[in-house]
Amino acid sequence: MADFSTKNYNWNSTAVTLLGRKVTGIRGFEFNKEIEKEAVYAQGGEPIAISSGNKKYEGNLEILKHELDLLTDAAKAAGFEDIAEVPHESIAITCDFKNLPADKTRQVAAVGVAFTKIGIGAKQNDKSVVITLPFIAMKITQQTK
Repeated sequence: MADFSTKNYNWNSTAVTLLGRKVTGIRGFEFNKEIEKEAVYAQGGEPIAISSGNKKYEGNLEILKHELDLLTDAAKAAGFEDIAEVPHESIAITCDFKNLPADKTRQVAAVGVAFTKIGIGAKQNDKSVVITLPFIAMKITQQTK
């Protein structure tokens, strides 16, 4: 699976769902799958194979501050301090997108998500406050619906 970003798809046909709720204050997202790989050497100076190791799934969501407030409220209602405290077994992120309106819907899903950092910042003359929420996940999948 290659990295996926929203650069080549119609943003108007993109929908992100988090904790069962459509995120309307989404500004961007990124899902990444990484596999540790290295060249295997033996006699001579050329590799004879490539070996694979662990897989790593991570990404981030860029959301408006009011979305973070809603996520924080939901986390508090469930007994947690904020979204970073919610157990990864409880969090899944799905992203449905299309290139053209007539195309089939493609979905990227991150399951077992744990948000790793919550930072809030703003600068003078900002028109909105955008929060980046990095995450790690147990798995990221792609499918066509």
